[in-house]
Amino acid sequence: KPHTATEGLLWLVRGLDFTATALRHNQANPSAELSTSFRTAYGTTLKPHHSFLVKPIFSAAMSATPYKKDFYAKMGAEGEEGRVQAEMGRWLDGLEEKLVVLREFMGRKEAKW
Repeated sequence: KPHTATEGLLWLVRGLDFTATALRHNQANPSAELSTSFRTAYGTTLKPHHSFLVKPIFSAAMSATPYKKDFYAKMGAEGEEGRVQAEMGRWLDGLEEKLVVLREFMGRKEAKW
């Protein structure tokens, strides 16, 4: 019996966890480039679930991450870094709360296959 919805939810949760971990790492380490934060997050979230064929592709993709200054500049006007960081923190708080709910659901009997 296929479990496409459950498997899709599993990978969605993993992807959102990767994003939240990377951006949270970047907020906690203001001098780190985004590529460093995303590489760190990849190692703890997605890498354990990827095959030896997929890992090098993701490693290469991390090199395509935009520079931190360019990424955050697109989120707010110049001089608004504090506001952007505060809003990012609130957004991450909300995402992390949703991840807790999703992980709880994934741990339930109904979500197992």
